[in-house]
Amino acid sequence: MPAEIGKIVKGKVTGITKFGAFVEMEGGGTGLCHISEIAEGYVKDVNEFLVEGQEVTVKIIGDKDGKISLSIRKAQPKKEGPKSSDKEKTYDKKPYKKKSDHGRPPNKDFRGPKNDRRDSKPKGFEDLLSSFMKDSDSKLKTVKKQKGSRRGNGYQTKR
Repeated sequence: MPAEIGKIVKGKVTGITKFGAFVEMEGGGTGLCHISEIAEGYVKDVNEFLVEGQEVTVKIIGDKDGKISLSIRKAQPKKEGPKSSDKEKTYDKKPYKKKSDHGRPPNKDFRGPKNDRRDSKPKGFEDLLSSFMKDSDSKLKTVKKQKGSRRGNGYQTKR
């Protein structure tokens, strides 16, 4: 006899696998409650939610070739979300920010993170050149240190 899809019945867990649980229904017959139908959210281990012999309420969601699909989470009463009047109270009336803002403050004189800010006085060419040379020398030293330990960079050396 085919099961009535959409009917909510009581059952008893008869077996647990890593992909779900087998439930024997009161009216007779056994169905599988897939791991995705056990609880709301992500279920990593079925044993965290069910044990063998546990009484559960299930909803019949499918019957194909005598294989009955069950759902525990669809048999649970739906949780009520906030009412429309509650949404109006929590509505944030700030202007919409474009994604291109990247979280920057509206100040047009933004100069980057605090650690990148230098003196507020303008630098001359010599100052900029010397800071560039210091940075490039330090970066070159780290590259030279790593050169011997890097392998698989696409270059072959003849020995």
